[in-house]
Amino acid sequence: MTKASDVFIACLEEEGVEYIFGVPGEENLDVLDSLSRSRKIKLILTRHEQAAGFMAATYGRHTGKAGVCIATLGPGATNLVTAAAYAQLGGMPMMMITGQKPIKSSKQGRFQILDVVAMMGPLTKFTHQLASADNIPSRVREAFRLAQEEKPGAVHIEVPEDIAHEQTDAKPLKRSNARRPVADDKSIRAAVSRIEKARSPLLVIGAGANRTMTGRMLAEFVAKTDIPFVTTQLGKGVIDELNPKFLGCAALSSGDFVHRAIGSADLIVNIGHDVIEKPPFFMQAGGAEVIHVSFRSAEVDPVYFPQYEVIGDIGNAIWQMKETIAVQSRWDFATMMKARAAEVAHTAAAAHDQRYPIYPQHLVAQIREVMPADGIICLDNGVYKIWFARNYPARQANTVLLDNALATMGAGLPSAMASAMVYPDRKVMAICGDGGFMMNSQELETAVRLKLNITVLILNDNSYGMIRWKQANMGFADWGLTYGNPDFVKYAESYGAKGYRCDNAKGLPALIRQCLDAPGVNLIEVPVDYSDNDPILNKQIKELSAAV
Repeated sequence: MTKASDVFIACLEEEGVEYIFGVPGEENLDVLDSLSRSRKIKLILTRHEQAAGFMAATYGRHTGKAGVCIATLGPGATNLVTAAAYAQLGGMPMMMITGQKPIKSSKQGRFQILDVVAMMGPLTKFTHQLASADNIPSRVREAFRLAQEEKPGAVHIEVPEDIAHEQTDAKPLKRSNARRPVADDKSIRAAVSRIEKARSPLLVIGAGANRTMTGRMLAEFVAKTDIPFVTTQLGKGVIDELNPKFLGCAALSSGDFVHRAIGSADLIVNIGHDVIEKPPFFMQAGGAEVIHVSFRSAEVDPVYFPQYEVIGDIGNAIWQMKETIAVQSRWDFATMMKARAAEVAHTAAAAHDQRYPIYPQHLVAQIREVMPADGIICLDNGVYKIWFARNYPARQANTVLLDNALATMGAGLPSAMASAMVYPDRKVMAICGDGGFMMNSQELETAVRLKLNITVLILNDNSYGMIRWKQANMGFADWGLTYGNPDFVKYAESYGAKGYRCDNAKGLPALIRQCLDAPGVNLIEVPVDYSDNDPILNKQIKELSAAV
């Protein structure tokens, strides 16, 4: 007979778990005791459960394996809610473990008691309270299976105190060796035939295409056919965006250079479409036809009703299409490439603007210049995210981590920390607005304690800048969205990190390079100028695009 919490940890080991991120509480002490004897799993103690959840989700995003986080009952569990939604909407495999009072003989009344399983129901693919130690292996195996299969997402297991302390003969189950189903030949032939008949086909690469092997297959498809491609924000980096056939990222809702390119296509091959993202295009009756290539069939609505569907493993489907397709001499991409050339020229001119406070497009260009191809930037949520999505060429998959699903603030720093743990030999930078940074800034202590090598870039405008910008766009008075900040340099130093303040645009590249090359946690405060976000200049961009 074995204590149930020992079996639980053994099951996690069998699933290949490396880390458990979190803030344990009284109700987790049996699990914590069992974890202390594990030789395979390391506890990463964070300062807030939300940050632990963001770290677990990012681990899942990078590895494809469910990241694991732990919290106690009640307030610990509720602090995981935002991270659960972040993973669920963003397609990141993550398991949450929460404690609970004894369910058979509790003597504490309703103290701290919430129905956490019911609370997690709308936010997860699977949520379950363990009621018997004998069921631990099957419930853990099922949770990991669901977290990791398409579309990946969040799962939750509640471990009551008395169940964790039970004795059981149960043994861990081996991981299953499952393969994704592949698309049928008939759908492949129909899609290829339609592409060959098109005048100006275009690839749109979405969130679901950001999977192992898919990028390689897509790169080979583009190399053979020369068909241009655009990405959604969550599709960035699936193919190297220095590829001459890259037409940009659909970071704005409409009217941009990218949408001009999309508008010139008569056929869109929509790869890995996920309705959770803002649509990169809207279908219209009599407009461009769409081939939907994804793990699952299309969710049809008034602006998305694809005429062709290729359902199955995306990487395999693209490989089959590449092997079958015949390149057509009549394909015409001139209008698309002209729109891209106009955007490149516009961006290049703006990137040389060395005004101070720092101009966002100049900042993006400087960071791209110093970051290696495999360097990882982790964006919090703010108006700067749009500039990076549009103007920062991603060279590899999962090197631009942004959230275009839940779009939550507070994830930038924890995501960078998890990235540095998964890839300790790569350059990692968190890029945060001052508002988003302060939501989980306490994790600087965790990063220093773990001896992580990360650079934290804070874009400081002393306000909730994106909402302030939209407030102005809607004609409202500038009110209610400004605040004061701490001295970020001293704040970093108080945690044992190194802090710097950029005081001119010319010195920015050297300062960023210095921090990226230095060990430990390095923080840079950058005053930023968002004046180009005003409606007049956005209107000029749209007019330039329309004129192409």
